[in-house]
Amino acid sequence: MKFYDRKEEIEILDRNREQSEKSACFTVMVGRRRIGKTLLLLESVKEQRFLYLFVARRSEQLLCAQYQKEIQNVLGLQIFGNITEFRDLFEQLLIYATKAHYTLIIDEFQEFDSVNPAIFSDIQNLWDQYKDRAKINFIACGSIYSLMMKIFENRKEPLFGRLTSKIVLKPFSVGVMKEILADYNPTYTSEDLLCLYMLTGGVAKYITLLMEAGATTAPKMLDRVTCIDSPFLGEGKDLLVSEFGKEYGVYFSILQLIAAGKTTQGEIDSIIGKNTGAYLVNLEREYSLISKNKPMFAKPESRKARWCISDNYLRFWFRFIFPNQSFLELGKHDLLREYIAENYTQYSGLILEKYFRDKMAETDRITDIGNYWDSKGENEIDLIALNSLDKTAVVAEIKRNAKKLDMQLLATKAKVLKKNLAKYKVELRGLSMEDM
Repeated sequence: MKFYDRKEEIEILDRNREQSEKSACFTVMVGRRRIGKTLLLLESVKEQRFLYLFVARRSEQLLCAQYQKEIQNVLGLQIFGNITEFRDLFEQLLIYATKAHYTLIIDEFQEFDSVNPAIFSDIQNLWDQYKDRAKINFIACGSIYSLMMKIFENRKEPLFGRLTSKIVLKPFSVGVMKEILADYNPTYTSEDLLCLYMLTGGVAKYITLLMEAGATTAPKMLDRVTCIDSPFLGEGKDLLVSEFGKEYGVYFSILQLIAAGKTTQGEIDSIIGKNTGAYLVNLEREYSLISKNKPMFAKPESRKARWCISDNYLRFWFRFIFPNQSFLELGKHDLLREYIAENYTQYSGLILEKYFRDKMAETDRITDIGNYWDSKGENEIDLIALNSLDKTAVVAEIKRNAKKLDMQLLATKAKVLKKNLAKYKVELRGLSMEDM
């Protein structure tokens, strides 16, 4: 697959590299696994002099032996002796940077925590010692969000305050997904686009897996996701077990409940059998896996919150794959596919609402976007988008089938928000698969 988008990120990386020719730069890039961080970094330095080091979970001594060979092969820097500590290698790389400019990329940087946590202090001490003299473009890249945030944003950690720049890599936008799908299937339908959005959420690796397998229509995508050799089936567990550690069972249960529509803490607590407040806070703040939605115009202290899984793939995985592990253990992949098909219309209808919120946030001139429901959980409005500068508002109903849109009912619902929207010029809009 060709390289798509990432223009803003490449501009930042190019600017940092240029700056590093005069003074050392320390950039961190964070993003979920499979988002395309490594590909982006390698694309940004493909015509430059760079050294790429990957942190695997092995002994520090073995890592150093591997790195010594790579350093000599790439930079021509021969480091003599049996180096067993990373700090010694890193110091040699910084000394080398006082004489020659280059980019150093360390991928899966957070894994140093498993290799030897003292490495972070070593990097900090050496960075502070050499940064004024070294002409190095140092990029630390990591996938485990909670650990990377702890390493760089916790005031008690040694690398706090050392960064020149931080990039949080997001999934591809709706516009880029359209571009990719059009390249592989010029006659794609709205159903194909919605299915791609539902399954991948714009995650680069997932899109690549589907497109390169020829899964460019909705039925083929679902076939590929559920087939016996599908990498999508175990991906959820692979992604999150290392994040959650020993308590992954509780976290998985909570995420399964949210994906199944149990979106309030009260509902979750009653089923789990204990107070899950701390777990929900961790899932939101530490892991960035869920978000707390409140009705538009709700007061900050409002308790009318609903939780949702932010990542489309994980939302799908916890809704359909994780609860049906028995199908897979019995080899009944056809039954899993059948189960998804039975629930597809209803589930994709909910995803369509998220699609339009994402699309409008990308393309329209708005300052706030969300939805609304009253205290009884009724009188729901699918989308409200505000522009507080122009004093305009869009109030929309979203349906898969345009024939099911009821604009008169939407107008009645919108009257409930008459006071909140008094200063806005309001446009009522019906959105369906035809508007994707």
